Amino acid sequence: MADLFESPGPEPEPAWHPLADRLRPRALEEVIGQDELLGPDGPLGTMLGADTLGSLILWGPPGVGKTTIARLLADVTDLAFVQVSAIFTGVADLKKVFEAAKIRRGNGGGTLLFVDEIHRFNKAQQDGFLPHMEDGTILLVGATTENPSFELNAALLSRAQVMVLNRLGLIDLERLARRAEEALGQTLPLDPAARDALLELADGDGRALLNLIEQVSGWSVADCLDQKELARRLARRAAQYDKSGDAHYNLISALHKSVRGSDPDAALYWLARMLEGGEDPRFLARRITRMSVEDIGLADPQAQSVCIDAWNTYERLGSPEGELALAQAVIYLALAPKSNSGYAAFKAAQRAARSTGSEPPPKHILNAPTRLMKDQGYGKGYAYDHDAEDGFSGQNYFPDGMERASYFQPVERGFERDLRRRLDYFRNLRAKRQS
Repeated sequence: MADLFESPGPEPEPAWHPLADRLRPRALEEVIGQDELLGPDGPLGTMLGADTLGSLILWGPPGVGKTTIARLLADVTDLAFVQVSAIFTGVADLKKVFEAAKIRRGNGGGTLLFVDEIHRFNKAQQDGFLPHMEDGTILLVGATTENPSFELNAALLSRAQVMVLNRLGLIDLERLARRAEEALGQTLPLDPAARDALLELADGDGRALLNLIEQVSGWSVADCLDQKELARRLARRAAQYDKSGDAHYNLISALHKSVRGSDPDAALYWLARMLEGGEDPRFLARRITRMSVEDIGLADPQAQSVCIDAWNTYERLGSPEGELALAQAVIYLALAPKSNSGYAAFKAAQRAARSTGSEPPPKHILNAPTRLMKDQGYGKGYAYDHDAEDGFSGQNYFPDGMERASYFQPVERGFERDLRRRLDYFRNLRAKRQS
């Protein structure tokens, strides 16, 4: 029995915590880089000021404060904070969370359920949140790095507001670095250029920056390190790029629009970003060829051949040598005259084809290999263009009764200038023949 009354031994040393965990903000005012969201006039700041906080989806890249903000929201609203990850949580786990939340609600409390990587839940799992959100059992705060418009159910999005968190800029990262130095009680042993390089290396990710700072602060160095020595000691962090996620679509859009905007330097930058991120060069070859037919078209008919040749060159050489052929094709496309007249003409023709249903061609341009077809008028009155004056008959080739349309409108750029002159020539000649 005496053992029960013996004084306890010394308290154990607290477990070591990463710097990123130790510097986690204790109040929303301490969150760095999200002033547009959390400020008094920001969407989330306004909700908190009016005490009208509802379910939220926090959308942003890694390391910008999604989990931290969710925790702090629970504190300011006096709700119990429950965190789950969609990667490790199944239906049975969610049922337990909902039951506990119901009990808590019955006792007068509330629950803020934070779901990390919420986009990884399937449709049925996402639907499972709806009744508990509607009856107030939980206030849902989901975090995602993917575009909610594509990854989350419409029913879930209709019951939650999407809050966009921004990638941290260099000024924000510098503030975070100074906060870390204050907590560590030391200045990083880096010269100004090396310090800037460290911030760039974090790539807008606050957590990544704190991990780098923790690593650098542990080095024993006599003098400040320069950029070259820092690069030698640190492995370069891989760029954030998901070949099947939002970054994939954002970067290919940036590449396409840079080409369309006749900016070869920007186009090369986005091409390089995608290749550095591990994008399949064959996907890029296909998209580059698409740009040639969609945005250049007949203004430079050679553009398509340049892209196909570059694609074939890549197939023969492989990476990295073949990637230069793709880069040269991108430069060619960016500097080529632009026209989407062929693209627009085909779309207009498609709309007309859908609206006119199954109208047959006029009989005079139908072949008549049998007597019955001849008796039906097939081929009757057809004018053989090579026998006509100027090699042009001017006959109608649209369905009988369909008003003649003018889909192709070439631009006054590149080879399409010549096509416009030809088109005008035939239009005038057609009017003359028909009169």
